Amino acid sequence: MRSSPMPRMSRRGRATVGVLIAVFLLFTLLGWGVQAWTDWLWFDEVDYTQVFTSVLTTRALLFLAIGLAMGVVVGGNLWLAYRLRPLLRPHSPEQVTLERYRMVLTPRIGAWIAVLAVIVGLFAGLSAQSRWSQWLLFRNAQPFGVVDPEFGVDVGFYVFEYPFWRYLLGVGFTAVVLSVLAALAVHYLFGGVRLQGVGDRMTNAARAHLTTLVAVFVMLKAVAYVLDRRAMLLQYNDGAKLYGAGYADINALLPAKEILAYISIVVAIAIIVFSNAFMRNLVWPGVSLALLGISAVAIGGIYPWAVQTFEVKPSARDKEAPYIERSITATRAAFGLADAEPRPYAAANLTPPAKLATDTSVVPNIRLLDPQLVSETYTLQQQVRSFYNFGSKLDVDRYNVGGKLQDYVVGLREINYGELTEQQSNWINRHTVYTHGYGLVAAPGNQVVCGGQPYFVSGFLGDQALEQCSSKSEQIPVTQPRIYYGEQMGGGDYAIVGAPGKGKPAEFDRPTSSTEQYYTYTGKGGVPIGSFARKLLYSIKEQESNFLLSAAVNDNSKLLYVRNPRDRVEKVAPFLTLDGDPYPSVINGRVQWIIDGYTTAATYPYAERVNLQSETADELTGRGTFQLARENVNYIRNSVKATVDAYDGTVKLYEFDETDPVLKAWNKAFGGKLITPKAQIPTELADHFRYPADLFKVQRNLLARFHVTNPGEFFSGQDFWAVPNVPDAPDNGVKQPPYYLLTQFPGQESPRFQLTSAVTPAGRQNLAALISGSYVDGRLRLDVLELPDQTAVSGPVQVHQRMTNDATIRQQLNLLQSNQAQVQYGNLLSLPFGDGMLYVEPVYVKSNQQKAYPLLQKVLLSYGDGGSYVVLANTLQDGIKQLVEKGSQAGAQPGAQPPPQNNPPPQAAPPAALTPELAAAAARVQTAISEVKAAQTSGDFERYGRALKALDEAISAFQAAQQAGRPAATPTPGATPSAATPSPTGG
Repeated sequence: MRSSPMPRMSRRGRATVGVLIAVFLLFTLLGWGVQAWTDWLWFDEVDYTQVFTSVLTTRALLFLAIGLAMGVVVGGNLWLAYRLRPLLRPHSPEQVTLERYRMVLTPRIGAWIAVLAVIVGLFAGLSAQSRWSQWLLFRNAQPFGVVDPEFGVDVGFYVFEYPFWRYLLGVGFTAVVLSVLAALAVHYLFGGVRLQGVGDRMTNAARAHLTTLVAVFVMLKAVAYVLDRRAMLLQYNDGAKLYGAGYADINALLPAKEILAYISIVVAIAIIVFSNAFMRNLVWPGVSLALLGISAVAIGGIYPWAVQTFEVKPSARDKEAPYIERSITATRAAFGLADAEPRPYAAANLTPPAKLATDTSVVPNIRLLDPQLVSETYTLQQQVRSFYNFGSKLDVDRYNVGGKLQDYVVGLREINYGELTEQQSNWINRHTVYTHGYGLVAAPGNQVVCGGQPYFVSGFLGDQALEQCSSKSEQIPVTQPRIYYGEQMGGGDYAIVGAPGKGKPAEFDRPTSSTEQYYTYTGKGGVPIGSFARKLLYSIKEQESNFLLSAAVNDNSKLLYVRNPRDRVEKVAPFLTLDGDPYPSVINGRVQWIIDGYTTAATYPYAERVNLQSETADELTGRGTFQLARENVNYIRNSVKATVDAYDGTVKLYEFDETDPVLKAWNKAFGGKLITPKAQIPTELADHFRYPADLFKVQRNLLARFHVTNPGEFFSGQDFWAVPNVPDAPDNGVKQPPYYLLTQFPGQESPRFQLTSAVTPAGRQNLAALISGSYVDGRLRLDVLELPDQTAVSGPVQVHQRMTNDATIRQQLNLLQSNQAQVQYGNLLSLPFGDGMLYVEPVYVKSNQQKAYPLLQKVLLSYGDGGSYVVLANTLQDGIKQLVEKGSQAGAQPGAQPPPQNNPPPQAAPPAALTPELAAAAARVQTAISEVKAAQTSGDFERYGRALKALDEAISAFQAAQQAGRPAATPTPGATPSAATPSPTGG
């Protein structure tokens, strides 16, 4: 029966369909085209067009190659199945039903096959283009110069080649499976495969076609078994709780994979031969596949399980020892821990030494300003306008001022678009007037003035500082203080800069003592948008008609966008994982953002695999530091130091690790000139390099286990360490972050700017070790000071608890805190000194009143085991003096033990008549207390600071009079008189 042709569409109908398709394509592709064009203009602005073109070209080629290959394979098998259809089919109800579909498909079978092939190719291509990074590494692979311990294959194969081979194998499996399903459907539709009727259920042609595809699938499985042998070095070993093949894997599963590969080849041949040459049925091919499945279960599953259960588990320590050693060696190499050998530090001295008072390397450099707490102080003291902001956490850097190197707490006065008023938030003001911030504000980390405020030395808005609590001139001079690119300028906060030829400056620059200053941007950054085409382009991109209509957009206008420095580097170098804490520095008079870039991999054999997001999370995550992505890695290097100019947005990528093969591969992939060689790093820039925080956290957490290099001890886990929780809130389960300090550890020749962290034994709270990372002679250096196993020295949580629970100190802390004020604790610093441990913790007081900010009021200090010698002083110098005095008093008594702590104060003796001197001293104390209360009520923190100082002097005079007037009974010094001290804003 001849099938009737499908009705033809009228000319008007075809035109309508054509218009609809054109409109669909226009709106679908317009967004992509605008995005691509504006991306090109942005990359052209920063002079990194090679990144844009390389990535785009690679994506396009992968899309075409994989998409075309997948479409051809699937479409070819569809066409072959149609060509192999039987011309005559036995009559059956099944065939009568299928004839309806054949009548629809047959006249345009080529078009249907082409459509299906295009759809399959489209999805395959879209998936393939996302693998551009794997392809570029595969094509530009570099040797590591290190071989894996099992096969002797260079590690470069696993890092650069293995991931792409595994992807190609997956593409092959997908193509074959889709081909089998598609071919089976066509054979069934056209009678090659039948479920009803007399005779064979499958024609010879259909059987040959389908069994060949199944044989190809089995051959691919053989290739997969070969790759699985390499992949075993990357998998988790349950027996040793480490990554990499263990005893059962090497001695049972590894040979099993090889056997299964050979069996797969034999089965593939048997399927083709038995199906088509001899028996020409599916019985023996089915038997072959069943035997392969049974072999996979028995050889690849049951046998390795038996070895693990009956041979390894009873003596796992000895059996797994060689493989544990492999994991330890590989992990230390992959994460840069190979040179981090622990050095013993006895910390045996529990008495404060006299040299604390005369030290010039550690004590003078102790940082008291907490970058997280004083950010509020910076904002409220240096904000000037409500739309300026310093962020929720400041940064720590070091500068040489007046011939002295010391650390400074620094922050940029940036525009906070979220704080603009409704009037200021209209399009003109938001994007053409409030375009930039102004100044890098810095204060020495070890100095406070005016009742606990930072001593600001830079970032002033006028010609000189007008405030009494700041230096009179810029101590860190900046020739271009304007901030057009900053951490708070993300999302859609673009700026349009550039006034007409002789037009009046329109950008708000800064307020001064006399008037408000305006400015016109003159930097080289920004995309010119003076032409109509550019205005139209960005009007579409930003969905904003003012680009076309507003007079603020003129022939000289430039558009600044992607203004967050971290986002700029991420766009320029998409292959880098960026540190979550960019920091600003003054380099040759210009403010430069410095961002640490990491090259990573996830296929380093035998190395431990970690999740960057979880490993780097601590108290500061999300509070001024960016949270890293959930990326699993087992290799990391700080290979790049990137800079972003805060004024013109210039991005530069500097090579930092010349030996990193991953960076070499990426640089080669982008033409070989993407990264500036390390030799060309400016000296003044290198002076501000520091140990990157996120890398340090990952290394610290790994060192907690992998400082143990003996396999037997590692297996027992008894010497593992742990990162302590935040000392003042340990129950929250949040890890204590590391801190930047300019200090000198034992074994170091001079003070270094280093990142430090204390660790405790796993499951205990005493101190186990101190880990520090520093930048020395152009390289990163990791130092570990390990305390004895049975040390009595307390860890950070214990030290904080002992200091704050001391009876005398607790009374004084209670006086600082009330319903109207709160005590906040700064960084608890753990400092090795004099063969003992010195702990310093600043104490801030913050009023609960609106627009209040924390003020440094006291300093907690402890020496020794964390509880024997503790003081709460007004200043660091006073605290050191008190510690030394306590130490000298204890040392003057033969066999004397450290003074007991945490005991309740002695009860007052029965009162006796007061001498006139003692009565006058007591009256002075009462007057001082009244002044403290009055200052508290007024909310004047400067007055409060002076009142506290006067109260301390009055108490000292009272104690002196008490000693002179004995035996008159008086309260215990430092207990009752101090108890009258109120908090800053409470009674």
